[in-house]
Amino acid sequence: MTDHHSGAPGSGDPGTGDNTRWIRRYNPREDAAVRLVCMPHAGGSASYFLPVARAMPATVDVLAVQYPGRQDRLREPAVGTISELADAVFAALLPWADRPLGLFGHSMGAAVAFEVARRFEREKGLVAAALFASGRRAPSTHRVETTHLRDDDGLLDDIRQLSGTDAAVLADEEILRMVLPAVRVDYRAIETYVPEPGPPLRCPVHALVGDADPKATVEEAEAWRDATEGPFELKVYSGGHFYLVDHQTDVLHRIANALFAPPT
Repeated sequence: MTDHHSGAPGSGDPGTGDNTRWIRRYNPREDAAVRLVCMPHAGGSASYFLPVARAMPATVDVLAVQYPGRQDRLREPAVGTISELADAVFAALLPWADRPLGLFGHSMGAAVAFEVARRFEREKGLVAAALFASGRRAPSTHRVETTHLRDDDGLLDDIRQLSGTDAAVLADEEILRMVLPAVRVDYRAIETYVPEPGPPLRCPVHALVGDADPKATVEEAEAWRDATEGPFELKVYSGGHFYLVDHQTDVLHRIANALFAPPT
């Protein structure tokens, strides 16, 4: 991140405390020039970004955020609002801000990434290297969404339609019973999320979206332009909400290039 104020960006050891719970580093790159922080979708986990950590060039150190209520944090209660989630992620990332941070979020993760970027600018005067908002409508747009109010079958129907969850997981009733409470909390958090008024970001924003995404239209993704006074780019891929599965190589190439693009 770019430091617009004096003083250290953060303190503490990244390998201790909350950082070991919240931040996963599957392929450490000690000499990387920039870090890429990946924030999962509703119901998603840090391990979703394992392929990203393996595929990124050695110049990028990939950090994946692990929300409570899933995998090894299954027994912890899921966080109920995007604001609280962003507060916790921001705090956990402070020790990692010793070099520029790029923030990538898919779906709900894009809203978390946006709020984390706001907190870095507001609290530390640090501007992200770039914000990548994937599969999510811009903060300035609004929809009435009530999927979190459905029963378990209704919630599962939405998950299946988005095709972002392994079919084997959806077919395993025992696993579903374990993860559905956290998924529901995630859905409630993102569906009730209303951004607080504030100045636009100063970092570059890259919006990525599938042309058939039921959760974000191209127009709603284009509106991310208003979220920053910095450079903006929109990339539309073929596909639905999880377009990035089919376009992984291009998406990662685009992210890596953008992280090292000269400021404009």
